[in-house]
Amino acid sequence: MTDKGAFFTNIAIWQQQANQCLIQGDYSQAASLYEQAIEAEPDVKSHYWHLGLLLLLQGQETEAQMIWLLPMAEGEPEQVELWTRELVEILQQEAVRREAVADDKVAWAIRQHIREISPDNLDNLLHIILLSVRLELFADDDSTLSQAVQQLKTDKSGKVDASLLLQVLAQILEHHPLHPQAVDLAEYCVSSLNRSEDYYQILNSILFEQVESFVKYLPAKVAAKYLELCLRLQPNNISILANLANLYQNTGRYLESLEFARHILRCSQALEDKIAGNYLQIRGLTRAGGYWQEASKIYQKLQDQLHKLVESNSIVSENHLLSLITTVAFSNYLTDEPEKTHKLRNKVAKFCQSSIQNYYQPRASQFQSLQLSKRRDSSLKPLKLGYISSCLRRHSVGWLVRWIFHYHNRDLYEIYAYSLKRTNDSLQQSFAENSSQFCDLSETKTVSEIAERINHDEIDLLIDLDSVTSSGVCGVMALKPAPIQVTWLGSDASGLPTIDYFIADPYVLPESAGNYYSAKIWRLPKTYIAVDGFEVGVPTLRRDQLNIPSDAVVYLSAQTGYKRHPHTARLQMQILKQVPNSYFLIKGLADEESIKRFFTQIAEEAGVDSERLRFLPGVELESVHRANLGIADVVLDTYPYNGATTTLETLWMCIPIVTRVGQQFAARNSYTMIMNAGVTEGISWTDEEYIEWGVRLGKDETLRQNVAWKLRQSRQTAPLWNAKQFTREMENAYKQMWQKYIEANQ
Repeated sequence: MTDKGAFFTNIAIWQQQANQCLIQGDYSQAASLYEQAIEAEPDVKSHYWHLGLLLLLQGQETEAQMIWLLPMAEGEPEQVELWTRELVEILQQEAVRREAVADDKVAWAIRQHIREISPDNLDNLLHIILLSVRLELFADDDSTLSQAVQQLKTDKSGKVDASLLLQVLAQILEHHPLHPQAVDLAEYCVSSLNRSEDYYQILNSILFEQVESFVKYLPAKVAAKYLELCLRLQPNNISILANLANLYQNTGRYLESLEFARHILRCSQALEDKIAGNYLQIRGLTRAGGYWQEASKIYQKLQDQLHKLVESNSIVSENHLLSLITTVAFSNYLTDEPEKTHKLRNKVAKFCQSSIQNYYQPRASQFQSLQLSKRRDSSLKPLKLGYISSCLRRHSVGWLVRWIFHYHNRDLYEIYAYSLKRTNDSLQQSFAENSSQFCDLSETKTVSEIAERINHDEIDLLIDLDSVTSSGVCGVMALKPAPIQVTWLGSDASGLPTIDYFIADPYVLPESAGNYYSAKIWRLPKTYIAVDGFEVGVPTLRRDQLNIPSDAVVYLSAQTGYKRHPHTARLQMQILKQVPNSYFLIKGLADEESIKRFFTQIAEEAGVDSERLRFLPGVELESVHRANLGIADVVLDTYPYNGATTTLETLWMCIPIVTRVGQQFAARNSYTMIMNAGVTEGISWTDEEYIEWGVRLGKDETLRQNVAWKLRQSRQTAPLWNAKQFTREMENAYKQMWQKYIEANQ
């Protein structure tokens, strides 16, 4: 018998040998067998496909491609199409085998060649994406997903492997949710797979497992797109509705957010859900600006609901508890009634704190006993100060507290910064550089974990910089992870019983405040805040650009929609009416059309031509914002919630400011800052004085120049601009607080 005849006789044996060699990794021997097969059966194309695969596995890519292409050149189009399918099937079988034994790298390489041969093979593209993610080869600019999504959109066959597709979706959402086509992939899955009960449940699971990550880590606009898809799957999911309302508000879609809040009210039964819906309505309306009457009515309803919830002593979920603390924040924007405000704050905070501690027992109680057992003599070791905030970054609070980090005495104090938000911007990097330890807790899942970290670090004094502006910070403070807890800055006191001290000064709180604050008020000698100054850039505003005459008097108010109380706006229009050739510049985050309508209507009611109003857009850089303040002759402050950082920036730019002093902390910020800058001009105790100062400073150029001169001189002498001295005073306060604690626990 000839050699060829013998080969045919033993075909089953040599194929088995070749396959065994492939499995054992003896690619050279397997290739030799297929070379013999080609010699014996040159017309059997599958021998070429197998030989090319074996050359590919030996790293001979060029040779493999030659082996595949040569036979293809001999065929008709129909034959080439058939042979291509055969080749792809052989390569795919090997890729699947490799994937089954977790040989992902080789499987990925094989599938890349399948892609070259059959670029429209959707199944292969999806496998490549999975392998790329596992091998950490996938990037947010990877074109494979874009190609796959495009094919999904145009595919009419309905033969997509749904199980494989959902595997890809799960991996992309977990590891690469910011890929430009990731949202489109999720949208396709929601549109195409939710009709199957089996796939619907899997799709639900995949999307909803990532909701917390979407909200916490993704840009708000992207997160909102994902949550909109979640809402299509579960239209009455209150958590999704609430998150969407927040995300819309955080991206300036204030009025659109109201529909989500109202949907919560329509479908909710629990009182805490109704509170959430009303809170989100108020937040959207006040941030938009110009809806004060509606917001005030809803807030009255919210207050009644809060009283009812607390008095019923209901069991509230952990997530609701954390957000519940922050629902009391709006009263400072609506009214100046601090005793009433703090009575409700204290009541809600006490209820939330007790419930939070119950949720985390026995850990919460252990914090207390550990603190007592680890009490140290402050004279032997540096005191450990912990600052906790979501604002240790480019934020109005961040610009203020950076100086105390810069000037702290490292011989006497160890500085721990606990950041609940990661931005890695220049200011956050500065905090990290000026801390003994900078702790990025942005990915920590629960307030208990954060509290445990602080307790483990044996922090002596924990300083809360956010108060009711951050539910996370309030939740941590409620667990009392440090023996002494202090609130500084933020939005007034939270009312939590675990807060020992609230930092103030002789001006920012009236003497009677101690009657209704739950924390002890610690008054610093001169000011509760000081900075060394601000960086100032190049201005981008000119009067001629705004069609304002060079000899006009320019008033400015740069505040968010939150602070645009209609009563104060009416006072501002009275000032404008009494000062000829004056203009009013209005700037700040709000709904553009709403705020224009709000001020235009009030101007018309006062008999002021709305052509004297100018609405300014925001700017990206704070330094440019400060430079642009220089266009103003006089700044008109807001009431009952004053400016804070904006007031400091105004005074640093040596611009006279008119403020209305009230009774609450938020209504006395500008008062203490002006006093500590060494001037008294512009401080008003009544509405009439507010108008009078506004008119006087507008009409009297000499008076404005004198105030500006005083402010320039004060940069060298005033407490407001001496951050180093202020830091020493804060450190002295911390030292005294610690000493009191030691004496009380001996």
